[in-house]
Amino acid sequence: MSVITAVLAFGLLASGNAWLFGGGPQWDDLKVTFGINPFGNSFSSMPRTTKDAVSDGWKLDSKCGSNSQFMGNRYIKDGDTAVMLLFDKNGYIAGIQAGIPKKAGTFPSSMSEDVRKYFIEESDKFTITAYFTDPATICSAGRTADQYSADGTGTALYIQKGTNPATDSIALPMSQDDVKNTMWTEGHCFYGMGKHYWYNVRKDMSCNEFVPVFLLYNGGRLNAFGWAFIGDFKSPRYEHPGQSSFKWFLDPVPTCVTSVGTLSTMHIYMYSTARVNTC
Repeated sequence: MSVITAVLAFGLLASGNAWLFGGGPQWDDLKVTFGINPFGNSFSSMPRTTKDAVSDGWKLDSKCGSNSQFMGNRYIKDGDTAVMLLFDKNGYIAGIQAGIPKKAGTFPSSMSEDVRKYFIEESDKFTITAYFTDPATICSAGRTADQYSADGTGTALYIQKGTNPATDSIALPMSQDDVKNTMWTEGHCFYGMGKHYWYNVRKDMSCNEFVPVFLLYNGGRLNAFGWAFIGDFKSPRYEHPGQSSFKWFLDPVPTCVTSVGTLSTMHIYMYSTARVNTC
């Protein structure tokens, strides 16, 4: 390998995994949707302050405290509930939601009681919620400008499982070493995504037990995650992987997925160099 080639390779590695080398917040962005078309809707950066959200056409949908089932000021763009952003009382990013219209089908009503706990029921939709900061502080204290500058998108990932965001939000393992000691099942690495982990996936499982959340690790650290819903939901934010591709992400691939029809998935990245992920 020539010196020039080695330098270029190291530069690509450093840019793709900048958080390994310090120099700013580990979670320095918030992007949604995987895709291979560089000119499409893939890897779209979301606003991380309410000021930027309003400038980009996002509208306030729900204020802190107006809905006891989740924390944050909620903003939606163009009526698309596939991505709903949550901001703390000071206007800094605090979480993200996906809302599935009730009229869109039977998901998640057809799922097991345990899986349904991941969704809160609203008048017109079922909503799943993730937080990047402690849910208990989002509407009470929020983050300061200095904290946002230092921490970026956040410092932890919580998935809400229940109707009380303060007590029913689960903190997920931040390191790949820690996730190996849990019920999360190791899947496969995919370039531009990361090493997938799925909750208690088994070949002979029933698909109504399929937890609609997956985790993504790169360089041994959690820096992305995603949703996986059973159904063909219409939004440019969603991905619709073909059944032949399931083996690239899941291990094992549950037998039941061959008969569930279309899946709607969404990869959510908390850092700026997601396109060059190599796990």
